[in-house]
Amino acid sequence: MSAPPLELGAVEKGQTTSMRPRNAVDDPQSRGDDMTYSAAPSRTFGQKIKKFEQQLVAYNLEARGIQRVEPHETHAVTWKSYVQTFLLWFSINLAANNITLGMLGPAVYALSFKDSSLCAVFGCLVGSIPVAYIATWGPVSGNRTLIFARYTMGWWPSKLIVLLNLIVLLGYALIDCVVAGQILSAVSPNGSMSVVVGIIIVAVITWGVTTFGIQVFHYYERYAFLPQLIVTSILYGVSSPNFDLTTPSTGDPRTIIGNRISFFSICLSAAITYAGASADYFVYYPPTTPLLPIFTLSLLGLLLSFTFTLVLGAGLASAITLAPSYATAYSDSGPGALLVQGFTPLHTFGKFCAVVVALGLIANTIPPTYSSGVDFQMLGRRAEKVPRFIWNTVGVVIYTVCALAGRNSLSEIFTNFLALMGYWVAIWIALTVEEQVVFRRRRGYDWEVWNKREKLPIGIAALIAFLVGWVGAILCMAQVWYIGPIAREVGEFGAD
Repeated sequence: MSAPPLELGAVEKGQTTSMRPRNAVDDPQSRGDDMTYSAAPSRTFGQKIKKFEQQLVAYNLEARGIQRVEPHETHAVTWKSYVQTFLLWFSINLAANNITLGMLGPAVYALSFKDSSLCAVFGCLVGSIPVAYIATWGPVSGNRTLIFARYTMGWWPSKLIVLLNLIVLLGYALIDCVVAGQILSAVSPNGSMSVVVGIIIVAVITWGVTTFGIQVFHYYERYAFLPQLIVTSILYGVSSPNFDLTTPSTGDPRTIIGNRISFFSICLSAAITYAGASADYFVYYPPTTPLLPIFTLSLLGLLLSFTFTLVLGAGLASAITLAPSYATAYSDSGPGALLVQGFTPLHTFGKFCAVVVALGLIANTIPPTYSSGVDFQMLGRRAEKVPRFIWNTVGVVIYTVCALAGRNSLSEIFTNFLALMGYWVAIWIALTVEEQVVFRRRRGYDWEVWNKREKLPIGIAALIAFLVGWVGAILCMAQVWYIGPIAREVGEFGAD
């Protein structure tokens, strides 16, 4: 971030009157409903929470939650701000979870290296475009991503979007923790470190970074890509001789087509699900920020990092058919162990590199953890009063417990969770674009009413459209537990 440290720090802490205007949290009359909290115990509890939050502000904790960032609270944009936009997305996705995602092409869908790579690259390209589009709404509106959803879906229906997005955010963090745990366990002597320990290490470090808010978040992501770029480049070099570049995809023609579509869909879903949070990270950019550079740099950061990692994962998994050691690592201990196997020619240094890759997952876990704290506040007036850092803590506890419970089922979580979550995001993006292009083309948006229920749409039409979109998704989905009638027409396993 390029703002003067004193000014940006004051904005994030909310320490000055001018940098923190009255808003719906501070002013009961601006809440947009007739809810009152007259019970003395509730007021006392709220005062204690607020006092505790103010004490933590002294340690550079970001106090702001879902409150809109007013134009005078933003920071100046320089060339460093644009570089930060690119590095943010590049650091987030240059991570081991995307390497293990790329493994699904050859390992689960029986696709060749070429088919897997093409489906992965074009899938993440299509999925990254909506993410870059939503990112531009941060500077324009000053609102968090799903506050903006209130203008499309209405006050109450937008809460359904928030719940679905919370599942996405915590689910991604769950996957990151499991992958990191598998890697750290695989590099420990004779697997002496449990996957459980690795999961807890990543969760605790992530909690520490996200607790202190957007300034620490951006600073971490600014440099997190560098060690990851080095060690993944090394992994390319030492493992590529084992890549199987010749074996074709397995199955009859219709089944191969179905598997290509399904893998393409999973890679698309891996990218597009960032759309539910992408504006959160740019709300301190001023409304005058040119949107084309934000869109372009976001898209480039996403596409390059996804391509680099997904193709590497496809290559590692393709080696299963040629290298018995790769096959054993994958079948015995999962995708994390297969990644570690790629480093084995480097012996001790290879294990060090694998540890760096595992810790690099923190950069991927921070954004969903941070955004989950904001999204929890959107669930209701009382939830809004709970500080963001407390909700961050709740989110960390939830996904850590789930990661511990599902640590032996990573591939199943990937293939079922990612595709399923991609459906609702695609539907919401379609409604958002339609709202902007058709219904608000002339009258635009009044960002001042972000928290005034009576001035926001009711959302009945948007909710019906959203549910109709789900009908189409159900007809076309292909999951382990269900294959829709349309999806069933393509090959032996359907096409998602």
